[in-house]
Amino acid sequence: MELLLILLVGIFYASGIFLMLRRSMVKLLLGLLLLGNGANILIFLTGGLTKGKPPIIDEAEKTFTSAYADPVPQALILTAIVISFALNSFAVILLKKVYATTGSDDLDSLNIQDLDI
Repeated sequence: MELLLILLVGIFYASGIFLMLRRSMVKLLLGLLLLGNGANILIFLTGGLTKGKPPIIDEAEKTFTSAYADPVPQALILTAIVISFALNSFAVILLKKVYATTGSDDLDSLNIQDLDI
């Protein structure tokens, strides 16, 4: 299972970087999405895949006696998902505004002197 997720991270990073190097702003945004998802899976993998219980200690015990799932990577991924959603929402609105103003999503055709701001 870990090997499959490692390959998935590599595919996400490679395709994300490939799309970010294109001229279209839509492809740039999709590449950013793929790169963020690859980073989230990488954080998940660094925490380790543990099939265990939630990290809750009974009142009678002083320490963990069995394997438990580490909650820190999961909390980091949840925070990253929320931040990524806000960033991508802003980027979509910004992309729509640029397209409405210029009529193109080509990054090379954008010139700051041609905009009526």
